[in-house]
This record gives sequence, C-alpha cells and structure tokens, in this order.
Amino acid sequence: MKQHVGWIAGTAAAVLVAVGALTYAVAEDGGSSGTPGADSADAGFARDMAVHHQQAVEMSYIVRDRTKDEEIRRLAYDIAQTQANQRGMLLGWLDLWELPKVSSDGPMTWMGMGGMPAGEDGALMPGMATDAEMKKLEGLSGKQAEIFFLQLMTAHHKGGIHMAEGCVDKCAVGVEKRLAQTMVNGQRSEIDLMADMLKERGAKPRS
Repeated sequence: MKQHVGWIAGTAAAVLVAVGALTYAVAEDGGSSGTPGADSADAGFARDMAVHHQQAVEMSYIVRDRTKDEEIRRLAYDIAQTQANQRGMLLGWLDLWELPKVSSDGPMTWMGMGGMPAGEDGALMPGMATDAEMKKLEGLSGKQAEIFFLQLMTAHHKGGIHMAEGCVDKCAVGVEKRLAQTMVNGQRSEIDLMADMLKERGAKPRS
C-alpha cells in the first residue's frame, strides 16, 4: 500500500511539474515553431530517458519498502520524486510536439548507438538493471537490499549521465538541453553520495 500511495503522489507531482515545464518550454523556445521531428535527438532523448527514469523510480520504491534505514529511504524518495517529475516533463514535451512516445528505432539511435546489441533480460539501455536484478532486489531486505540498490542505482546513473550528455551535445531545444545538464549534475552528485554510503556498509560499486 505504501508503494502504491507513493506512486500516486509521485505521478501527481510529475503532472504538475510537467504543466509548468510545458509553459516554460513554449515561452522560451518559440512554441510550436521549429518543432523537433520524430527522429530528432530531442524526441529520441525524451523517449529513451523516460523509460530509463521509470526503472529508477521503480527501484527506489522497492528499496523504501525493504529497509528502515532513514538515509537510504530519504535518498530513494528523492530519486523517485526527481525522476518522476523529469519523466513527466519529457513525456509532456512529446505530447506538445505531437510525437509518438515509442519508436521502431532501437534505443539510443539518436546518439548514433542504434546498432548496439539488444538489451539483455529487460536492460534496454546502458546502466539499466535486468529483470533478474529487479527481482533479486525485491527479494532482499535490510543491509543487503541497501547495498544492492546502491550498486544498481550507481550503474543506472552512469548510464543516464551518458545519455544526458548526448542530449546536451545533440538536442536543439534549449529547455531540454538545460534539463539534461541538470540531470548530469544531479546524478554525478548522487553517485558520489552513494559511493560513500556503500563504503559505510563495507561495499563498493560494481565494476
């Protein structure tokens, strides 16, 4: 029940932030003039990062139900809220641009990585956890859940940073480029924090 309530709250917050972001985007970047194409970096990043963020939100709510450690629960809550809000913005922009939220192109094609091997066991993009890893996280509790979550999320953030840096370089819509840079800065900071949290628990990021 806690997970369900948290998800509803996060979704509501995402909708509210997305509305504000859409208004800002229209004012800042000229509204519908110069709308990105379906195969643009702007559209590709919005689609792919929305999927990437969704898994981070899911992982965060899983670990919050499997530990009583307030530091981990606070980090998980912050990640879930931040990434749910950003996901709302990305999907909102696709609606504003009247572009599909899915594409027949492979993930990260907009970055020139469309020819990379298909993701293994549900890990569609670099850094994403596999279905087996998500199931394992659901089966852990306490310190074991904390360590595995921190390891998974560190890898997840590294993959997300790589993609966000691609948008900073290739996207044309100013407000989206700025959001991508915000992601880079925020996730780098969280990677440093998670490294310290792993060390406190006698563990380290996975290679």
